[in-house]
Amino acid sequence: MGQDQHTSSPPALTSRKRRLGLRVCLRNECGCVFQARCWNQRYCQDPECLRLVRRWQAAKRQRQCRRNAEQRERHCEAERQRRTRRREQALSDARASENGSLESSPAKLAEDAGAWSRSKKFSEDFCDRVGCYDPVRRSSRAQARYCGDECRQAMRRVLDRERKWLRRNTDAGRFKRQLEYAQARLRRFVPLDSVPEVGHRGVADGSSAGRHLSGFL
Repeated sequence: MGQDQHTSSPPALTSRKRRLGLRVCLRNECGCVFQARCWNQRYCQDPECLRLVRRWQAAKRQRQCRRNAEQRERHCEAERQRRTRRREQALSDARASENGSLESSPAKLAEDAGAWSRSKKFSEDFCDRVGCYDPVRRSSRAQARYCGDECRQAMRRVLDRERKWLRRNTDAGRFKRQLEYAQARLRRFVPLDSVPEVGHRGVADGSSAGRHLSGFL
């Protein structure tokens, strides 16, 4: 069997359409159970939930950009230009309006709310699970990515599900799945102490368990 090829695009289901089961929204503190419409759908389609997902993603991108000094400088320059254009636009609107005044335009600018990310006090590195802003836990062995075991297990389940879906649509993945099913059927009929270790080539010839397994393959 040749080397399996990995493609970036998801495989198309032409002959048989696979029905996707129920899933739990990945966003932290959501917990909504929904019917998935595509293989890589992670969140429910509630507008409020999607808005909070995009807000978390924007905050995460902003944290990553601030780690680079060059990107921080570009962001500061863009913010200075934006504030300058905003002041000029406010002054021009005040001059054009009959009821407006120059004294009210700075007050109007002061009343405007700032960015949401600046109004919240987040840690330097918060959890990689979508919707979770808790700081990552400390680890002496490697850099941690999650705040706790709950978020880590939730992300692992989603990534493992997507990896298996892509893998099972390949020839190597279907063959490996047949071996896994054969081992599961064998464990239901043979005691656990007598189950041999099965590889890609099966068990050694001559054993009763090997002949039993070959019947399932």
